Amino acid sequence: MNNTYFAKSEEVKKNWYMVNAEGQVLGRLAAKIAVILRGKDKPVFTPHVDTGDFVVVVNAEKVKLTGKKLSQKNYARHSGYPGGLRVFNAKTMLERKPEDVIRLAVKGMLPKNILGRKLIKKLKVYRGAEHPHKAQMPKEINL
Repeated sequence: MNNTYFAKSEEVKKNWYMVNAEGQVLGRLAAKIAVILRGKDKPVFTPHVDTGDFVVVVNAEKVKLTGKKLSQKNYARHSGYPGGLRVFNAKTMLERKPEDVIRLAVKGMLPKNILGRKLIKKLKVYRGAEHPHKAQMPKEINL
């Protein structure tokens, strides 16, 4: 009789990967990053356990949006006060906070539960080519 294997979070080895977002299409990049964060690319993937790796994204301001998304895609946030809704289009977000554009795209592809909130913390996004994670020796991967 075969037993089903369930990975335990402390047994899974966590690797660090670095992704260069320069010239990458936002949605395709986010989908591949979400797979790595979730651990679906590993043979020990277990849906309810964090089996994924850490991902460092550099050059976030150089990500591409196809079609008319620069002017038509909107990002909204609310302060919690009456009349506190602020809406920005993608072009404004890429100028002000390009890190949030990638972070929000990946966050939308992760589970909407406690595990998803844990997984998004393993994503590190930076505007330029420099990042403070040299000590972890991230492996550069091309997506």
